[in-house]
Amino acid sequence: MFISRGNNGICALALVLALVLVGVGWAQTIKPTSPDHAILYKRAVSLLDQAQQKLNTGNLSMAKSQAKEANSLFTLLKNQYSSVLAEHELTPQEEQQLAINQKLATDAHTQADRLMEAATTKDKKAQELEAQGREADSRASYQQSKDEYNRAQNLYIKSSIYALRNQQRVFRFLAP
Repeated sequence: MFISRGNNGICALALVLALVLVGVGWAQTIKPTSPDHAILYKRAVSLLDQAQQKLNTGNLSMAKSQAKEANSLFTLLKNQYSSVLAEHELTPQEEQQLAINQKLATDAHTQADRLMEAATTKDKKAQELEAQGREADSRASYQQSKDEYNRAQNLYIKSSIYALRNQQRVFRFLAP
């Protein structure tokens, strides 16, 4: 069979086009470079779920600890996949969920900041009342301060969990 120069050019162009399309398909189906990364992702998600459960049951110190550990794992993954994440496109639904979680995180953090200010104010008031010898009023103010401080801590952790849920969504391609 005889192929002319014009047909060679068309065949070469078709081959290049096919390779480009296959390359685009590969780029969109990101695979973990290491099975360890998938394990890190699973561990981070598990810690995040546990942190949420601990927060719901009122165990703030454990929730904070687990959220911190999940954050460090997601940070490690972010460092490993920084170039891939720059090219990775999210679906419109994923982008919408990221925006919702970011708004919830920001709102919770803002509310926690306000509670911390109120707790600080009540703590100062309690100190003044104590200096005046008004022990009962001072204790009540200290208790209010402590309650607001705990609610603020709860909201800070909740804000962190919302932000980490976004990391979970971004790294979902690591899930088997």
